[in-house]
Amino acid sequence: MSRLAAGAASAVVGALLGVAVLIVLDQPPVQPEVIAPIAAAATEAPSDPAAPVTPARVSSDTATDAAAEPAPPARVVIPSIDVDADVAGVGLNADQSMEVPDFGEAGWYTPGPRPGAVGPAVIAAHVDSVDGPDVFYRLKELNAGDEIIVEHADGASSTFVVQRSEQQRKEDLPVERIWNTTDQAVLRLITCGGDFNAQRRSYGSNVIVYATAASA
Repeated sequence: MSRLAAGAASAVVGALLGVAVLIVLDQPPVQPEVIAPIAAAATEAPSDPAAPVTPARVSSDTATDAAAEPAPPARVVIPSIDVDADVAGVGLNADQSMEVPDFGEAGWYTPGPRPGAVGPAVIAAHVDSVDGPDVFYRLKELNAGDEIIVEHADGASSTFVVQRSEQQRKEDLPVERIWNTTDQAVLRLITCGGDFNAQRRSYGSNVIVYATAASA
């Protein structure tokens, strides 16, 4: 059966400091499937440097280096897999699930860091739709050393280099690795993957790509 069949909403659920984070990566033709509502993410990092941290946008009125923060992302380009797509900001729905990006574009998780700023920035996109392959259809083909270019709203750009990728069952989302404390600008790309469950109308896994800033 084709994996390009209509996908129901697929969710990635993990615990951050005891707070679940829901990332919806597929959008169905009907009401999205919601695994569980969650509380808003905390913004204070734990004292343990090895512990995962929740994403938090830098506040321009409290951070001394806010002026150096990159502009919001406007486009993502991945030459090795022919990705060239607009990026729109996505936040949280009323039930605290992540908003779903439109088909044909990627979604940057706005409560987290901007790509190019210190910390793990997250960009998610659909793998496919009823019309065929979508933005991150070939995400699993990325290899270590491949470049990811994020173009910012002010015309500047940030280049990231793929370090590795993995595919995990959605119930086993590696939250610690995705949100791990870091003093570098890093990027995570996420989409659905694995087998398509025709009965549930959703994919069972997620593909996660880990990349670091080229200058890091």
